[in-house]
Amino acid sequence: MSFPLCTMLPISILYKKPYTCLYSPSLSYAPQWTCSGNSHLSDYHLSPLQMTPGELALASGNHTPVTQFILLGFSGYPDLQELLFVTFLLIYVITVMGNLGMMALIFTDSRLHSPMYFFLSVLSFLDICYSSVVTPKLLANFLASDKSISFEGCVVQLTFFVVHVTAESFLLASMAYDRFVAICQPLRYGSVMTKETCLQLVAASYAFGGANSAIQTGNVFALPFCGPNQVTHYFCDIPPLLRLACANTATAGVVLYIFSALVTLLPAAVILTSYSLVLVAIGRMRSAARREKALSTCASHFLAIAIFYGTVVFTYVQPHGSTNDTNGQIVSVFYTIIIPMLNPFIYSFRNKEVKDALKRKLQVSIFPC
Repeated sequence: MSFPLCTMLPISILYKKPYTCLYSPSLSYAPQWTCSGNSHLSDYHLSPLQMTPGELALASGNHTPVTQFILLGFSGYPDLQELLFVTFLLIYVITVMGNLGMMALIFTDSRLHSPMYFFLSVLSFLDICYSSVVTPKLLANFLASDKSISFEGCVVQLTFFVVHVTAESFLLASMAYDRFVAICQPLRYGSVMTKETCLQLVAASYAFGGANSAIQTGNVFALPFCGPNQVTHYFCDIPPLLRLACANTATAGVVLYIFSALVTLLPAAVILTSYSLVLVAIGRMRSAARREKALSTCASHFLAIAIFYGTVVFTYVQPHGSTNDTNGQIVSVFYTIIIPMLNPFIYSFRNKEVKDALKRKLQVSIFPC
């Protein structure tokens, strides 16, 4: 098949400016464009189809500051909006009620006043928080024609989301360390996992969350946004926002990659090390009852951890731009909406102490005398 080496293509309709671009086909499937008539676009040697919306705006000379973003979310399914609204509303109600119920059960039952259940109550609180940062706006957008969020609102949403997700990552590491001490060093458990230690671990989780949020949010919103404002997501997340920035986002992508790796892989290393040692200790136990109890507790923890870290790593700890919008949204649904709903059930259904405490509360409520 033959074709001319170069083809002059006017794209004034695309950029609303009178200039042309020289298109050079390539057998390597990396066609090049060299543009004349516009000083901004002449710096780009990419097909317009290969440019992000932000790069297109910058190339066209559009530097109008963005004052709001449009959260496209699941708007590509107009016939399913009501069904999606009901589904996500039900999930959100279950999330809030389930986690509040778990917190209330732990606080009111003295037999659950131990470090493991203290961490579990904090986990429930975090699940409610970061789910509530995202879900209400998603529900509103299912029914509203105006799917906008102000620039400031987007900053706030991203800030609080990163704080709570990062804090949960480190809290899960604290929970794994708690299980390590309880099973591998039971005689030292009371002296190691004191009330002060537990509070310090929770405070450290929030400190890491605050630091990572400040870095990530500053990394994104230090970039200029000058035209395209349609976020291909249901909340203000970092990867889709970077695609809208009217600047080179290579450095911002590296920052996202590095700090996302740090706040996921470091806690994950602590978790894997702790549970590896726990499994070794369980294998050495002579009592079948003790082995069953230890495995039951650790299995529920590890299930929740695997789902959380798997989806977070898929979303953030990979080269910038390697995840398409649809896959990114589907994966995000798991760690922002599904996991907060599942956590209370994962920890309660596989935990005999929680189930016994729930039975006692139900018996008191039904038969108060």
